[in-house]
Amino acid sequence: MTSVSPFFIVSDLPRALGFYADRLGFEVTLTAPDPEPFFATVRRDGVQFLLKVVDDTVQPLPNRTRHPYARWDAFVTVPDPDSLAAEFAGRGVEFTAPLADTDDGLRGFEVADADGYLLFFGRPR
Repeated sequence: MTSVSPFFIVSDLPRALGFYADRLGFEVTLTAPDPEPFFATVRRDGVQFLLKVVDDTVQPLPNRTRHPYARWDAFVTVPDPDSLAAEFAGRGVEFTAPLADTDDGLRGFEVADADGYLLFFGRPR
């Protein structure tokens, strides 16, 4: 195995793509079908997310809405969380948890995307 790609149901594809591209620096690598896409992929380095609008009856369901101790929807391993946090801050990203050493042996920070999915960017200490 070489990778895993979280698959998120989103409520508004252009808004989601704007967040991942403009705020987090991901590249939009696919939108489909034309002319009105409802599916997309974004990629940065070796990290990819799949984003899809289903319909008005199927809304995003971030983990934190189900249990406070299972908050993260994706753990993104990064070699230097300090530098990435500084980059994101410069892009105007709001952190849901600041850069810190966690009780469970990690160093990193947390960001909520446009649909409330929590992304933890970090590494083991």
